[in-house]
Amino acid sequence: MSTGKKKGLGRGLSALFGDEKPLEKNKETTSSNKVSISDLSRNPYQPRQNFSEEKLEELTNSIRKNGIIQPIAVRPSKSDPGRYEIVAGERRWLAAQKAGLHEIPVTVLDLSDVESLEVAIVENIQRDDLNPIEEARGYKRLNEEFKYDHESISKLMSKSRSHVSNTLRLLTLPSDVIAMLEEGTLTSGQARPLIGISNASSIAEEIVSKNYSARKVEYLTRNKKSGDKERVIDTNILKTQEKIQKVLGLKVSIANKKNNSGKISIEYKDLDQFELISNLLTKN
Repeated sequence: MSTGKKKGLGRGLSALFGDEKPLEKNKETTSSNKVSISDLSRNPYQPRQNFSEEKLEELTNSIRKNGIIQPIAVRPSKSDPGRYEIVAGERRWLAAQKAGLHEIPVTVLDLSDVESLEVAIVENIQRDDLNPIEEARGYKRLNEEFKYDHESISKLMSKSRSHVSNTLRLLTLPSDVIAMLEEGTLTSGQARPLIGISNASSIAEEIVSKNYSARKVEYLTRNKKSGDKERVIDTNILKTQEKIQKVLGLKVSIANKKNNSGKISIEYKDLDQFELISNLLTKN
């Protein structure tokens, strides 16, 4: 797909909204800045698939009381002249329908497909966070449909390149684990260490049922990935590891085997930390 000139890249929402143009007149337009609510359709590039019913109801009540204060950003429909495609503000559009509005204020923008996707992703991340899977799917569309590499996506979204890459990797998880991320029962920090593990689904269920922290998950999966079948997961070992880390202020790893042999590793980053460990261990 040809993307044309990428006007939106790096400019942000306010700059894009500056590309406003006068609303085109048609027989169902009643004023210079409002259109019939039925003349709008959702953005096919909208990364958000699920909206919180509770938040939507709150917004509906606000619109009933105060109306829509900020116009919805739209662009002319390519396939249906006289209609408009929502670029940003789909929640307000849905809430306006629930509130019984017949007209809605809009700002018409001249955007390409890729710019429409950019704005939709940026708006959601900045104003109402996407779940990590919706975010990953948005990045995937930028990558596959519009040929953005990870570096370009990171600059556009003001995220680190590693964040973009790690978020995209979540899509390689089993479908049931992805569903947990979408539902919010599993966080991206808990799920990320499961990438590449054959029994990720069973581990994810264990994480949720026992409410493991992301740090505990890292310890658990590190043992499973190592291939050392003698290693077992012991919550007492995990608690001890966290206690030592808290006392030292340094990263500590405890590898315990079935016969209760193993090793304790303490990481240091400079000579000061090394001397701290040395003094503690050699103290009489």
